[in-house]
Amino acid sequence: MWTLDNNNNKHMKRPKLMPEVNAGSMADIAFLLLIFFLVTATISTDAGINRKLPKECPPGTICETSINERDILRILINDNDEIMVENELITTTELKEIVKVFIDNNGDGSCEYCNGERSPESSSNPNKAVISLQSSRQTSYQKFVEVQDALTKAYLELRNTFCKNVLKKSPNNLSKIELERVRAAYPFILSEAEVK
Repeated sequence: MWTLDNNNNKHMKRPKLMPEVNAGSMADIAFLLLIFFLVTATISTDAGINRKLPKECPPGTICETSINERDILRILINDNDEIMVENELITTTELKEIVKVFIDNNGDGSCEYCNGERSPESSSNPNKAVISLQSSRQTSYQKFVEVQDALTKAYLELRNTFCKNVLKKSPNNLSKIELERVRAAYPFILSEAEVK
């Protein structure tokens, strides 16, 4: 907007000045907000397989044990992510039931709590049953985890049945001693090395 002064000179009228906001403390506020969100945010944990590795064999001791062939269930995951149990192709959903039948077989008749068929081809006792899992170099991690999950579910179902039938308790209400008894009844014996 132009105005004329007394001498008829044109000059520009100054607009009203806006007050400035002091931004010096904005960095401090942003830093405090960043710290707040870092402290309160939940960080997702990586999913994985929870396994307890065996203890190292002491020097000078022979740690190899002989395993009866009937007590070994051989599972192979090939290059095409196909699952083979004793050289027969199966699906992941079938694996859990095959493992349960194998472990709970009670082939030697010494297991009082087993519900198996006493087949001469399956394990003699849950304490002697070994799951041998082998995978090829081309096996996907996803398929490997699926197989591990199926094995874990098979043992979990057998242990839950033991809790209900033998201990007459829910698996969620066990004491430490009872929990150890359940684990001893169906020990999770998994070998990812070649079993001879």
